[in-house]
Amino acid sequence: MSLAPTPLRVLAFAGSLRRNSYNRRLLDAAAEAAPSGISVTVHDSIADVPLFDEDLEAGTAGGPTGVTRLRAAIAAADGVLMATPEYNQSLPGVLKNTLDWLSRDDARYGAVLAGKPVAIMGATPGHWGTRLAQSQLRHALAAMGALTMTAPQLYIAEAGTGIEPGTGYADAATLKRLQRFLQGFDAWMRLLRGEHPPARET
Repeated sequence: MSLAPTPLRVLAFAGSLRRNSYNRRLLDAAAEAAPSGISVTVHDSIADVPLFDEDLEAGTAGGPTGVTRLRAAIAAADGVLMATPEYNQSLPGVLKNTLDWLSRDDARYGAVLAGKPVAIMGATPGHWGTRLAQSQLRHALAAMGALTMTAPQLYIAEAGTGIEPGTGYADAATLKRLQRFLQGFDAWMRLLRGEHPPARET
């Protein structure tokens, strides 16, 4: 009898500051919908990551508290899940700023996203489902050496109809797409680890 694979730890964070944003709620839904092979922990916020400043970096051991806290959480995870909104057909500044901090070669964790499996998704009330923001995010992650999953991809358009306001609840269609996406990420992480991907749940 084959044993079930060890669950992989995924650290998830949203590329926006609003605590009740569509993308934060999408991550809450992901934590609930995660397949048995992975465990998703949602990082509370990137609001405590300051604007990148080399003088600030030099004046603090390992960087400001918000940066070191996020670095430690990423280092302890097997993979990272990012959910990004799209502002003015572009990647949000707060998320790009966070990536700039994470790209630095920290004495304890190194460039913490280099070689780390990453999945990206996004939700927006608009019609395009964060395609441009995700493309820019994918480009930045490639420059950082992250191992970003190429497929499946998940774009949630008109998010107000798929994610109930004030909750992490996703409607049946959104939930099914999210589950398939997470199953793909499970398989992606295990492929990079040299493991056989788990059988897809139906």
